[in-house]
Amino acid sequence: MATYTHGHHESVLRSHRWRTAENSAAYLLDHLAPGLAVLDVGCGPGTITADLARLVAPGRVTAVDASEAALDEARRAAGLANVDFAVADVHALDFPDASFDVVHAHQVLQHVGDPVTALREMRRVCRPGGTVAARDSDYAAMTWYPEVPELDSWLALYRDVARRNGGEPDAGRRLHAWARRAGFTEVAASASVWCFASDDDRAWWSAMWADRITHSAIAGQALAAGYPQTELDRISEGWRKWGAAADGWFAILHGEVLCRP
Repeated sequence: MATYTHGHHESVLRSHRWRTAENSAAYLLDHLAPGLAVLDVGCGPGTITADLARLVAPGRVTAVDASEAALDEARRAAGLANVDFAVADVHALDFPDASFDVVHAHQVLQHVGDPVTALREMRRVCRPGGTVAARDSDYAAMTWYPEVPELDSWLALYRDVARRNGGEPDAGRRLHAWARRAGFTEVAASASVWCFASDDDRAWWSAMWADRITHSAIAGQALAAGYPQTELDRISEGWRKWGAAADGWFAILHGEVLCRP
């Protein structure tokens, strides 16, 4: 396993709790139906999990994460009778072959040590004719306005720290290739974006990252890698500067794949 770059600080959970099936798994929704069995890999605080469970009820969703603390959060968020939880390593899932109709992972493969092995495991536990779905952001493709220099520094720092941790921050563009290397021959690749431009969205996104770069696990990892606290503080202030810009705009590109075993 790679080291999880973000950790579970409140500023990270603030972002993760915002995610829903609609804004984070729209590419998958047409492949869901009542009665299906779903595995949600790397469920985090469980907001997407809860949506998936509602969409497939009376089918069941099994939510797994490498962190017991994340699962505790997900249990509180889901509150549904058709969701099970388990600690799991996506590189070696503790489920029999062909256990699930849908295997889903959102923003997971960018953080694992071997994404191809992870996809092979997701393929193994998916039933013939089922769907393996993965969506990951691509940090190098993120773009924004106005051109705040501190955000350029943030992006360079984040990509450096994530790779030191054994992850791949530009995972979105690699999903199609990883899926083919994992043995999938039927892969539908697509892309979608999050965009933060309204006053409320800009204020929320900028404040979240201003806190995250100085207080979450990323901060400790950056300091350990030799970045000074003054640089983290400078980047944090840059996020607040961008958030205060009336014409501020930030777009996050995601790669997506729908795969058939």
